[in-house]
Amino acid sequence: MTVERQFNFVAVAGNIGAGKSTLTEMLATRFGWQPFYEAHAENPYLAKFYKNMRRWSFHSQVFFLAKRLEHHRLLADYPGSVIQDRTVYEDAQVFARNLYKQGNMKKRDWKTYWSLYQAVSAFLPHPNVIVYLKASVDTLMSHIAQRGRAYEAEIPRKYVAQLNAQYDKWINTWTRCPVVVVNMDVVDFQHDPAQFDVVCEDIQQALHPGMVPLL
Repeated sequence: MTVERQFNFVAVAGNIGAGKSTLTEMLATRFGWQPFYEAHAENPYLAKFYKNMRRWSFHSQVFFLAKRLEHHRLLADYPGSVIQDRTVYEDAQVFARNLYKQGNMKKRDWKTYWSLYQAVSAFLPHPNVIVYLKASVDTLMSHIAQRGRAYEAEIPRKYVAQLNAQYDKWINTWTRCPVVVVNMDVVDFQHDPAQFDVVCEDIQQALHPGMVPLL
């Protein structure tokens, strides 16, 4: 049985380069929420993974799963509202599943990973709202190029497209909490304050239906 949170728990979901960290920081500043960021810079397997996914997929995904579960437990215990950059659900239901389906994770490794995910995630509180940053492959590849991370230069366009397909399948079947979808092909919340205000209003409405947003 999961424990219900007294405070808000908002999660920002989306593919590589969608803008999750940027929105997480902006929302944390706007609402005074405690941010929990993705630990991509700490992953010792990530650079090797992008060069050889079949060889390093299990190692990389287990690292991310462990870190995400650690963060999830910390934010569940945090005495205030929190916002998370990417969820544990995406790690398993999008990234690891995609690697398995594309033949880049062995069936034995997938079954081990999935069993671990199911055993632990069943006891974690789910978010009150998920903000899903939906973007086309062109937009994602442009964002990835702009931020200039050396290890991301190895990411194939096909891989990003496959992840997008898995994201759509996951988000279309998600029922544990409301989802606020932000179309990143047309929304630039980072540089347009009016568009950021709209995103904030949509999140507040999802958290507190019927209430007038106070920005």
